Amino acid sequence: MIQQLLEGIKIAFAAIGSNKLRSGLTSLGVVIGIAFVIFMGWFLQGLDSAFEQAISTLGTDVLYIDKWDWTGSKSWRETMNRPDITLRQCEELIARIQDNVEAVSIIARKWNATVKYGNESYTGITVVGANSVYADIAAGIIRVGRFFSPAEDMYSSHVCVVGHDVVKNFFGDNADPLGKEIKIKGIPFVVIGKIEKQSSMFAPPWIDNQIIIPIKTFLNIYAGSNRMMKNISVAIKAGGEDNLDNVKMEAVGHMRQIRRLRPDEEDNFAVNSTQAFRDNIANIRLGIWAVGIGLTALSFIVGIIGIMNIMFVSVTERTKEIGIRKALGARRRSILFQFLVEASALCFLGALIAFILCSVVMFAIVRFGDVTFLTPYIPPNLLGVATVVSIIVGILAGMIPAIRASKLDPVEALRYE
Repeated sequence: MIQQLLEGIKIAFAAIGSNKLRSGLTSLGVVIGIAFVIFMGWFLQGLDSAFEQAISTLGTDVLYIDKWDWTGSKSWRETMNRPDITLRQCEELIARIQDNVEAVSIIARKWNATVKYGNESYTGITVVGANSVYADIAAGIIRVGRFFSPAEDMYSSHVCVVGHDVVKNFFGDNADPLGKEIKIKGIPFVVIGKIEKQSSMFAPPWIDNQIIIPIKTFLNIYAGSNRMMKNISVAIKAGGEDNLDNVKMEAVGHMRQIRRLRPDEEDNFAVNSTQAFRDNIANIRLGIWAVGIGLTALSFIVGIIGIMNIMFVSVTERTKEIGIRKALGARRRSILFQFLVEASALCFLGALIAFILCSVVMFAIVRFGDVTFLTPYIPPNLLGVATVVSIIVGILAGMIPAIRASKLDPVEALRYE
């Protein structure tokens, strides 16, 4: 049996080698189909990686009580007419809920701020005010230095933690920012920490261009004595995704009481979580799958037709050879196996060509494009999938010609010219 298997493989590859150009052109449809499979899987894996990175930045078990709805399910006018969440409401919510959650922090942001370092001014910076526990919620990984302490938060210290792009633009790529002094609205702040680079395909564009300062210091600078801020919210870390729904219901109940909403009134605030992004990414994945599978199926159909046609030609050309083999005792299954191996080998040849082309294209895209969420090589699992798919396509394409070859009458085959 093993001897027959090896002999069938040897004959199949010899037949392919004798018609190199024809074999290569026949494999073209399979090359395109396998390339679609690889590129689709490669992009989806990169998409998932970028998405998970963005989710980890925002926190998988974090809720954000905000005026604005991340899902966009509400009209802009309706959301705009909601009353702003005030500092007093944030503080009251924290007082009510802090014993039942892992961490909770007020967050206030000043968009497009101007910050000075030395004699240089930089605009477009996002200044974030937060409590010291924000380090445990969604501040990011502190790569150098530390986050500010509860004491620094309480006493409105002029210290700050800066994002990756702030360090790059202010001090240079490899500079140590610790101890350096920057000015926000003319007030000096000492840099005590640097956040690891967080940007990805789905992360907010400002995430690496932010400066985080104690919330009381922030309010002293931007809110003044009236303590009125528009871009203010509460971040609540539930302490696990399994506790997220319970915390959400509790937070909604408290906020409705704090804002004195009647039972028949709709919430005039939003409770945001990363689930909004999960729903969006699911729709994107579905669209990519639909387009990718359609193009892949079309390519494989063309490839199967081409390979089937060539295999019929091969059977016709080698009819006398088949008759001789049968006359010498070759069984139907040996003939069947020989042509199935030949068809599968043609598809596998197409897969190898696709592997090489895809590897070159992937490396060039990652090397010369700003797509850090993609790998510069074919993921190993996709190699396995593409190989199996190519062999299955080969078997499907070669089945009918192989059956026809195995059923040839040896006497009629020997007389064929």
